[in-house]
Amino acid sequence: MEVSIESSWQKVLQDEFNSDYFKELSEFVKAEYSNQIVYPPASKIFASFDAAPLDQVKVVIIGQDPYHGDGQANGLCFSVADGIAHPPSLKNIFKVIESDLSLPIPESGNLERWAKQGVLLLNAVLTVRKSDAGSHAKKGWERFTDAVIKTISQEREDVIFLLWGGFAKGKAKLIDKKKHHILTSGHPSPLSANRGYWFGNKHFSQVNEILLKMGKETIQW
Repeated sequence: MEVSIESSWQKVLQDEFNSDYFKELSEFVKAEYSNQIVYPPASKIFASFDAAPLDQVKVVIIGQDPYHGDGQANGLCFSVADGIAHPPSLKNIFKVIESDLSLPIPESGNLERWAKQGVLLLNAVLTVRKSDAGSHAKKGWERFTDAVIKTISQEREDVIFLLWGGFAKGKAKLIDKKKHHILTSGHPSPLSANRGYWFGNKHFSQVNEILLKMGKETIQW
């Protein structure tokens, strides 16, 4: 796997890219793209980093696995390519934004517009085989993305982490709570959301309130 990633991330993650585990992960991913249908497109594996350089990150949203349906994944967690129907979790994200900020549900589910405002949309695992959820889990991606979270925690201050669901909440231990802001809730997937753990969390207005207090530009959700 050829690593092509935005220069500020390249610099701080160089030790990861040089490590034995990442070399093994690269070989695995390369073979998968050669022999299987894998998402997102290879050029989009590091899209979340390319859209939000380290010094511009204001908010981090942590997902688990890329979407594994045809044409959905675009390298940003919870996001889909333009023209693709909104998956259930994304529908529920937009419903909360609608009720929280009185914003209309957008036609496109492409969250690149968030990423360009400093929202790092980070999946814990960056690739997946078509129609096979979790197929690239436990191959090394989690170790890499944990290093990303630790790096943000160490290198930056006052970043807002949105941890949705049990998996994302498990990443709180990687974050220095004295330096950063952590907001938690249930996951936006229907299973969690319909049990009352997602709707009404007001995370989007809370993020903007925190940013305003720090004198930073708010996110146009």
